[in-house]
Amino acid sequence: MSASPPALELVGVAKSFGAIPVVRGVDLQIPAGERHAVIGPNGAGKSTLFNLVSGLFPLSGGDIRLRGRSIAGLPPHRINRSGLARSFQITNIFHRLSVFENLRIGVMARHGLRFGLFRPVARMRQVNEEARAILALVRLEARAEDLAGDLTYSEQRALEIGMTLTTGADVILLDEPTAGMSREETDRAVELIREVTAGKTLLMVEHDMSVVFSLCDRVSVLVYGEILATDTPERISANRAVQEAYLGEEPDESSGRDFGQDSGGEAAP
Repeated sequence: MSASPPALELVGVAKSFGAIPVVRGVDLQIPAGERHAVIGPNGAGKSTLFNLVSGLFPLSGGDIRLRGRSIAGLPPHRINRSGLARSFQITNIFHRLSVFENLRIGVMARHGLRFGLFRPVARMRQVNEEARAILALVRLEARAEDLAGDLTYSEQRALEIGMTLTTGADVILLDEPTAGMSREETDRAVELIREVTAGKTLLMVEHDMSVVFSLCDRVSVLVYGEILATDTPERISANRAVQEAYLGEEPDESSGRDFGQDSGGEAAP
């Protein structure tokens, strides 16, 4: 009996902008149910890699497979319907709609429904029930009728995570989900992400190493568009080559797990 293919597999993935290579032959396998982080210095190509996986950028080379099937060249909506959903560094919600309406739109899209005068009542009842279930899951029931634009920053990030769940995807990509949050907000976000991704496959870009240690089974370090190492968070934090890539010098033996702390975002290519 053959083993199941990885939930997500990158094979020789490459991306160049003109003559400038940004992602250079990345190989990565993420088994179903794993929580996996991609970390690296600013400009390492992390956001570009996410844009390749989600179909926003075309590949310059290589292949990307979702549960063994190639998704290379598919537009983002086709990839989404295949079972992969992502969030962005900048919140991507409908600010002038209510929190509940944001979630309901996502559920309607998955069911192939659009707004109109004539809709099957039973199907809309199901849509509403599913939207309310996700609302409860991301702990925004008390804000259901509030405009999404009136939410706090951390609540907007929670709503965006909820919108990725409306697709029914079992492979979730989160791009710096705790960026800009206070320590208290970050702790709540980690708890939320752990809960909502239970039983799913998670790939995330994250600068905060405390988040990576709290959530992830394995970590891949991307440096100059190449995977330098993939291992458990504990082994990655002790890896001298990884420390040098972050610090740009011989690591301080007392630096411990702080080597990966970085509050900045990644520059666009």
